[in-house]
Amino acid sequence: MTITYAWRPVVDNAALDALHAAGFGYAAQGADWRARLERHSVGWVCAHRDDELVGFVNVAGDGGVHAFLVDTVVAAAARGHGVGTALVSAAVTGARAAGCRWLHVDYEPHLAAFYLEACGFRPTAAGLVAL
Repeated sequence: MTITYAWRPVVDNAALDALHAAGFGYAAQGADWRARLERHSVGWVCAHRDDELVGFVNVAGDGGVHAFLVDTVVAAAARGHGVGTALVSAAVTGARAAGCRWLHVDYEPHLAAFYLEACGFRPTAAGLVAL
């Protein structure tokens, strides 16, 4: 399986909406991902197998030295091949090149091994308020 990765590529709204919906378990919303990413993100990484979008991660920023990894998703058929790890690695490289000094990520407990062991994050104390 040959996968290509790109930092800040032009995004196909329908393809990203479908991938995100499938990955997070809801119906596609018809979101304007391009506008959202341009407005709120330091950058993003897309993974493609041929012309098919099989992975995505967004790097949102605070306008300073902090960036936040969100929306990491890999298509079910591409999981288990290192796509997620490569997406995060490309996001780390892109965020660093953009001048960020810290990259934060929140994750559910079942993803701890992925983020801490495979991707090199270290645990921190954090807080969360459901809105």
